Amino acid sequence: MTPLKPPIGILGGTFDPIHFGHLRSALELYQALDLAEVRLVPCFQPVHRKMPVASPSQRLAMAMIAVESEPALRVDNREIERKGPSYTIDTLESLRAELPNTPLCLIMGIDALLSFPSWHRWQDILGLAHLLIAHRPQYQLPSTGIVADLLKERLKHQAIDLHQSLSGHILLHPVTPLEISATEIRKQFAMEGNPRYLLPNSVYNYIKEHGTYSISRL
Repeated sequence: MTPLKPPIGILGGTFDPIHFGHLRSALELYQALDLAEVRLVPCFQPVHRKMPVASPSQRLAMAMIAVESEPALRVDNREIERKGPSYTIDTLESLRAELPNTPLCLIMGIDALLSFPSWHRWQDILGLAHLLIAHRPQYQLPSTGIVADLLKERLKHQAIDLHQSLSGHILLHPVTPLEISATEIRKQFAMEGNPRYLLPNSVYNYIKEHGTYSISRL
């Protein structure tokens, strides 16, 4: 049997714009769980929310400049290239075809975990990836329902469990609670406020240069 390679993290989102809440969580999980890398996957068209303000190409560009000096983090453009609604299952199937011996760890917050049973083909996702939950203590885990049953069946407590199988486990790991809102950042730019220190300087400068969140666009 071919030995498994170190797992990679997959963090999807609109990244409208990418900010330190995304980046810090990704880096902490990379370090704590000995991941090979974390891939940031900007979506083309979100399924559960309205279209982002910034264009797909702008959001991709911002993500790329945000991580250009951090080798642990990498931007994956497959959802932008694929176009259409960005279903996680399609992305994971594509990654699994490319990386047959690499465990995939789908990173999400607890709020996303609570809505996980509403995702397109959610049962199949656990056949392709582990769920890596960026845990914040203020969120209460459910005691009944589908998510509670999933946790009882699949919850693990050690990073090694992610390394020893390709998919199917759920692991909760605490991250620094940076309560940064992309919505608030966009408003700050539109109202000529100063959202500096909520996002990388390179992204701040990109937005200022391109007028990405001018009042006329919000």
